[in-house]
Amino acid sequence: MTNPLTNFLPANKVSLEKKELGHLISKPLLFWSLLLLSLGQSHAQRSKIDSLESELSLHATYDTTRVNLLNELAFSYFSQDLITTLKYLDQSDSIADVIHFKKGQARSIYIRGITEAIQSNYDQALDYYDEALEWYKTANYQAGIANCYNAMGIALSYKGMPREAIFYFKEAIKIEEKIGGKNLSAPFINIGGLYQDLGEFDQAVFHLKKALAIAEANENEQRIAYSLNNLGTVYDKQGNYPLALEHYKQSMYMNEALGDSLGIVNNITNMGLIYQTQKNYDKAMKCYERALEIDEHNNKKKGICTALNLIGTIYEETGDYPSALSHYAKALRLSKEAGINTVIPYIHNNIGTTNLALKNYETAIQSFIEAKKSGLEIESKAAVSAAYIGLAKTYTTLKAYDIALNNALRAQEISEKSGFLEDQKEASEILSRIYEATGNYKNALESHQQFKLLNDSLFNQENFERVAQLEYEYMYKQQLDSANIRELKLTQTVLTTSQDLANSRQNYLWAIIGILILSIISGATMFYQKFNAIKARNRQIVTEQKLLRSQMTPHFIFNSLSVLQGMILSKEENKSITYLSKFSKLLRIVLENSRDKMVPLIQELEAIDIYMALQNIDADPSYDYSLVVDESIDSNLLLIPPMIIQPFIENAIEHAFGSSQEHCEIKVNLRWIGNELNCTITDNGIGIDTIVQKSGTRKNSLATIITSERLELLGKELRLPGTISIEDRKKYQAQGTQVSLIIPYKLVEHQ
Repeated sequence: MTNPLTNFLPANKVSLEKKELGHLISKPLLFWSLLLLSLGQSHAQRSKIDSLESELSLHATYDTTRVNLLNELAFSYFSQDLITTLKYLDQSDSIADVIHFKKGQARSIYIRGITEAIQSNYDQALDYYDEALEWYKTANYQAGIANCYNAMGIALSYKGMPREAIFYFKEAIKIEEKIGGKNLSAPFINIGGLYQDLGEFDQAVFHLKKALAIAEANENEQRIAYSLNNLGTVYDKQGNYPLALEHYKQSMYMNEALGDSLGIVNNITNMGLIYQTQKNYDKAMKCYERALEIDEHNNKKKGICTALNLIGTIYEETGDYPSALSHYAKALRLSKEAGINTVIPYIHNNIGTTNLALKNYETAIQSFIEAKKSGLEIESKAAVSAAYIGLAKTYTTLKAYDIALNNALRAQEISEKSGFLEDQKEASEILSRIYEATGNYKNALESHQQFKLLNDSLFNQENFERVAQLEYEYMYKQQLDSANIRELKLTQTVLTTSQDLANSRQNYLWAIIGILILSIISGATMFYQKFNAIKARNRQIVTEQKLLRSQMTPHFIFNSLSVLQGMILSKEENKSITYLSKFSKLLRIVLENSRDKMVPLIQELEAIDIYMALQNIDADPSYDYSLVVDESIDSNLLLIPPMIIQPFIENAIEHAFGSSQEHCEIKVNLRWIGNELNCTITDNGIGIDTIVQKSGTRKNSLATIITSERLELLGKELRLPGTISIEDRKKYQAQGTQVSLIIPYKLVEHQ
C-alpha cells in the first residue's frame, strides 16, 4: 500500500526577529476563522482518517497490508495528535517484527524520527533517520532513502547546520529526480528556506518557485501552501510587503481547507506580525498566544520558542520591558535546552534592544555580541546584520563613535549584499548620526540622503496596498455621493412632475419617462455589445486552453513511454534510441508550436511525419501512410494553426481499423481549391457509419469539437473560410472515412 504523503515538511517560515514590517492590509475575518479552524481537523482530513480506520477494522489479518495501514494512520495523525501517532506505530512495529517486513519497519522508524523532530529532539530524530536509512538501503527502496535524506536535512537545519542540511536536501533531490518521485517538491521547499536564512535570496526564490511549480503539477495542496508561505517570508525580508502578504493570504486559504494545524500555526503567526505592524497589539497578542497554545499541545519546542519571542516583542513595543525580558529569557532557555540554534541569535538581539531601551548598556552590548556569535555559527546574515546595528546604536549612545562606525559599516555591508532594506535604512540613519557627531558633514549628508531614499522606498512598498485601498474607498465614496446627488435630483424632478400633473401638465412627465427609457435602452445596448465582445474573447481563450490540453494526449504519451520501456527491457538498444530521439523531437515541436497561434506548414507536416513514424515503430501490422502536398503550395511560406491535422490522424489510428484488418492505410493530402487551403485525411478502415452503428450515437469527438471551434474563430479573425466535414467513403465506392478541412491561413510576411 502506498502512502499519499510520504515526506515530512518543516514548519512554514515565520519571522523570529522583532522588526518593522510594512503597513499591510489584512482581513479581520481571516483572523477569527483561522483561530476557529486551528481548533480541529478539516472535514477532508477527518474523512481520510476515518476511511483508513474503517479499512483497518475490516483487515484483521496481521500482514504487510495491515502494517502499511497502521503506518499511514500514524503519519496522518503526526501533525495533530502525537499520542495517537505513537499508538499506531507501536502496533505497526510489533506486527512488522513478527512477519519480518523490513520496508514496514523502516517506515515506522522514519515516522518516529518525525515525532521526535516535531518535539525538537533533533539528535534522537537523526538516530531514527539513520536507522531507517539503513533499512531502506538494505531493501533498495529509493523513495524511502530520499525521504530519510530530506528529513535529516530538516533536523540539521534546525540544529543550525545549514550547509550540512543543504547537502542532504540535494541528495534527496538527486534520487527523486532519478525515480520521478512525487515528493520532489519537499526538498526544494526545504532548501529554499535554508537559502532564505542564509540571506541568499535569489537561490531561495529559485528553489521555492521550483517547489511551487512541482507541487501545482502534482496538485499537492499542502506543499503549495508551504511554498507560498515560504516565498512570502523571502519577499518579507526583502521589504516587498504587499507581495509577501499576497503569498501569506493564499497559503492561509489552503491551510484552512486542509486543516493542517502546523501550517495554521505559522499562518496565525504571520497574521500576528501584520497586526503588530499596524500597532494593533491586542489582535497580534491573540495570534501569538493561540500559536503558543497549539505548539504547547503538540510539544513543538521550536514553535513555543518563536511564540514566546514574539510575545516578548509586543511587551517591548508597548513599554512593558520586564514582561518582555521574562518572555525572552524563557524562549532562550528552552531553545538552548532543546538545541534549537536557529532561534537563539534573534532572541539575543531582542534582549539587547530591550536593555538598550532600559539604558543597561553593558548588558545590551553583551547580548548583541552573543547574537553576532550565534548568528555567525548558523550563517544567518539577518541575525548578524541586526546584531551589528544593535552594537552601532549602543556605542553611538555611549559616544564611542569609532566602535559605532565600524559596526554600522559592517551592518551596511551585509544588508546591501543580502538585500535587507530595513537594515540598510537603519544603518544609514546611524551612520548619518555618527558622521554628524564627528564633524564629517559631507558623509553625514550622504548617509542622511541614503536614509531618506531607503525610507521612501520602504514607504512605497509598505503602503502600496493601503494606498490602493484608500484610492478604492475614495472612488467608491465619490461614486456613492454622486449617486445620492442623482437620487436627490430625481426626487426633486418627481416632486416637480407631481405638481405639474396637478396643474394638468402631464407632457413633462412623459418627456422625462421617454428620456429615462431611451437612457436605459442605450445603456443596455452598450452593455450587450461589450458583453458579446468579452464573451467572444473568453470563448477564444477557452478554445485555446482546450487545444493545449488536447495536444499530445496522456494516452499517447503513456503508450509511447510503455513502448520505450518494453524496448529497453528487451535490450533493443538501437531501436529504443531511435524511438526516444523521435519522441523527444516530437515533444519539442509540439511545445514550440503551442506558443504560437500560427506556425509554418512545414513544421506541422514534420510533426505529423514524426508522429506517424512513432506509431509505426511498434505497430503490428504497421500503417501505410503518405503526406502529399500540391506543388503549388510553398510549405515554408504558408502559416496555419498548429495541431489542426494530427488529432484526426490519431482518431483514425484509435478507431478506424478493426483488430483483424491486415492492411491499414492513412493518407493526408493538401491542395488549393480556388483560394482555399483544403486538407483531406482518408483511411481504409471500417468507416464512420459503422463506428456510429456500433456506438449507437453520432457523438463528435473532443478533437472534432475543438477543431471546429478553432476553425470558426480563426476564420472570422482572418476573414477566410474554416470548416470541417466527416464522411463515410462508401458514397465514393471506397472503404473507410474521409475528413475534409478548409484551413484558414496566412502568408509569411517578408522582412
